[in-house]
Amino acid sequence: MKYYIIAGEASGDLHGSNLMKALYKEDADADIKFWGGDLMKAAGGYLVSHYKERAFMGFFEVLKNLNKILVFIKFCKNDIELFQPDVIIFIDNSGFNLRIAKWAKRKGFKTNYYISPQVWASRATRVKGIKRDVDKMFVILPFEKEFYKKFDYNVDFVGHPLIDAIADREQTDVEKFREEHNLGNEPIIALLPGSRKQEITKMLSVMLSLVDDYPNYKFVVGGAPSQDFSFYQNIIGTKRVSFINNKTYDLLSVSSAALVASGTATLETALFKVPQVVCYKGGFISYQIARRIVTLKYISLVNLIMDKEVVTELIQNDFTKTKLKKELSKILDQEHREKLFLDYFELEKKLGGKGASAKTAKLIVENLKR
Repeated sequence: MKYYIIAGEASGDLHGSNLMKALYKEDADADIKFWGGDLMKAAGGYLVSHYKERAFMGFFEVLKNLNKILVFIKFCKNDIELFQPDVIIFIDNSGFNLRIAKWAKRKGFKTNYYISPQVWASRATRVKGIKRDVDKMFVILPFEKEFYKKFDYNVDFVGHPLIDAIADREQTDVEKFREEHNLGNEPIIALLPGSRKQEITKMLSVMLSLVDDYPNYKFVVGGAPSQDFSFYQNIIGTKRVSFINNKTYDLLSVSSAALVASGTATLETALFKVPQVVCYKGGFISYQIARRIVTLKYISLVNLIMDKEVVTELIQNDFTKTKLKKELSKILDQEHREKLFLDYFELEKKLGGKGASAKTAKLIVENLKR
């Protein structure tokens, strides 16, 4: 059968690649075209468009690039019509995907969605459109099934694909990794400022401001695959830090603590059992709009899933050197860390077991055969 998959960002590429591998196991003759990244390309199929071309963040940034986005949408629709897939699979990336889903449903294509848009965070009225345009929804957060139930929309909870991604990875050789990247024997504090230029620019400099206050620790910037080292170097300057690109899991496996941009990385950090401070600073206009429409108590997935403050969130004006230093010192304290580890273990239980990609692929193929 023919599958058309649309993913955006590094996390969508990761989960899309694992879903593709699972689809090939369920359907050995699968013909897959996709919008994604290097990991999906390595899994097989035909790459139509790389997510790096579409990495726009925030309301204002999207508005500035609206013409480009409209060109991508038109091209995507034309490509789907030429390919005539048996099913279109959308992965997260709601701003782009929900527009395509609306058009695709009207055209008579089967529509499946893996990793729900965050309608539970803002504009819940979008559920009406999702019910209309998406035949099958596969959710990865335990509270999402109950959320959709309120709107009389039955979705499948498949567990979180990060559990598979972390469990199945090749274990890091700690000594070799430290030696390879000249990390010495000091305890490591990972700096994960996100994957988009706007967020990295706003957050990394504040994170780096703490380096001189912790001379007994090695600070390591985790670079995103979507950005070149030269971009980070302009921000890092002469600071006493190391830089490691596109090896977040290896970095987390050797880290004692982390300063993490809000997003998927907060959950990844928790699953690696690394104490963290969650950071967020957006553009002024984008932030002002977001705070008026987002209805959540928390911004990090860790706190949302646990429904309590497990990790500290420093948002916008609270994201300062003074507050960040206070919270970093707290997560380096052994008593605080032990309590945090207990919460992290509880979090992992709530996320369900392994097999999210396999369960999703099986359900997709079974539904197509009916």
